[in-house]
Amino acid sequence: MFILLLNIQQNHNIFERITEMIKQLGGLLLVLILGITALNAENVWKADKVHSNVGFTVTHMLVSEVGGKFSDFDASLTATKDDFSDMKIDATIKTASVNTDNDKRDGHLKSDDFFNTEKFPAMTFKSTKVEKTGTDTYKITGDLTIRDITKSVVLDTKFKGVINDPWGNTRAGFKATTTIDRFEFGTKWKAPAGDGGLVVSKNVDITLSFEFVKEKPQGKK
Repeated sequence: MFILLLNIQQNHNIFERITEMIKQLGGLLLVLILGITALNAENVWKADKVHSNVGFTVTHMLVSEVGGKFSDFDASLTATKDDFSDMKIDATIKTASVNTDNDKRDGHLKSDDFFNTEKFPAMTFKSTKVEKTGTDTYKITGDLTIRDITKSVVLDTKFKGVINDPWGNTRAGFKATTTIDRFEFGTKWKAPAGDGGLVVSKNVDITLSFEFVKEKPQGKK
């Protein structure tokens, strides 16, 4: 009987030790999971529209450039890495906000010859691939949609840096450029300028200057 009780006690002690080991391993596993989750946390950045710009230029009459911008837009950026090499970008631009400092020209751009802002009120960009090409340069490939026509474009992008502002915000700056063929997106106006050219070139140079503000975790101000 004594031997039986001794075996039961020993088995009970072994069971307690195993249970304690399982608890310790479970706690360690939880710490590892939380650590990995923190390392892979996705940071969200929102465009500071007051300090960002969506601009474009076209060649006019073969010999000069005319520029404009869009004043109503929004953009967000998400990334888990500090060097933004895995960033994802979404942007929406309201076509009716086009502004070239000339009301007549702006009205023409809003017509079906160009944007048809009533039927197609927004154009969008959604990144699909990011390639880090240098210390502070990237090629961002994405889907650009204008007049419900989607084409893949590549933005040559310069990272301008990160700074903590005096109000406790973290800001990041980027400048990106690309050139598109406007006829590939359904614009129609092809008035000839002579010498085989057009009054407004088919190629449009786009320049995007964005200042993003990092969103703070909930509960923090």
